[in-house]
Amino acid sequence: MSAETRPILLIGAGGQIGWELRHALAPLGPVRALDRSMLDLASAEAIREAVRETAPGFIVNAGAYTTVDRAEDEPGLAQAINGAAPGILAEEAKRLGAALVHYSTDYVFDGRAARPYREDDATGPINAYGRSKLAGEQAITATGCAHLILRTGWVYALRGTNFLTTIRRLAAEREELRVVDDQHGAPTWARAIAGATALILKRCNARSGPGELDERGGLYHLAAAGETTWFGFAEAIVAALREAGEPLSVTALTPVTTAQYPTPAARPGFSVLDCGKVFDSFAVALPDWRHQLGVCLGEGR
Repeated sequence: MSAETRPILLIGAGGQIGWELRHALAPLGPVRALDRSMLDLASAEAIREAVRETAPGFIVNAGAYTTVDRAEDEPGLAQAINGAAPGILAEEAKRLGAALVHYSTDYVFDGRAARPYREDDATGPINAYGRSKLAGEQAITATGCAHLILRTGWVYALRGTNFLTTIRRLAAEREELRVVDDQHGAPTWARAIAGATALILKRCNARSGPGELDERGGLYHLAAAGETTWFGFAEAIVAALREAGEPLSVTALTPVTTAQYPTPAARPGFSVLDCGKVFDSFAVALPDWRHQLGVCLGEGR
């Protein structure tokens, strides 16, 4: 297979980001899309077989163990999927002379910062999910393969289980919603992440292989501009749904503290990401989170 026809291997194609990547990556070349029913990321053998069968020019890994609370009870599985699997993909990419794109999370930080986190800030995950994702970053870097690690956070879409779809459902069922108001982040639309990924790869000439990712790759933050709390996000969702005429039962949104809404996994109180580096390197910047939410909900009408 010539370099010009080497396909893109998309892993995690059924997830929020992966679903959007199916469309975003198509202009770059042929895409082989695998969802979790087609590839078990907990199996090293299955991963190596899928990569070697495809012989891709680059691998885009949107697959992950994302159930933050359940990871506290299944740290081994979270580590296998989020920690070990990315390292295996990176090893295979290096063997093939391919590049790897991988998504990480704002939860690699402890949430104690007083300003948005930069890529060179010290990490310190406070839950099993965050620790497994940090392990994946480290495993990729250790291989020396051409790679792009994109940290993002508070990802949502119109499909799947996420904060947007949950609030939409509950607002139609309940009169009051109690939402945490002391955790800060930047809600980021999955489609915006996918579009930015494709744009970066195009600008790196990575259509059929590493291209300029050998020199320009590495770790970057990619999230919506601005910041809010989960309560602020919920307020914006409900307001937009009401303006669109959706039938809602909710009449009261009540802010609560993290202490009033305990969960199995601790969450960082502040996980806003500084995305200046990705703009400086690739001239890529995602719009403000409120704008993204409006466009997303507009797509669903």
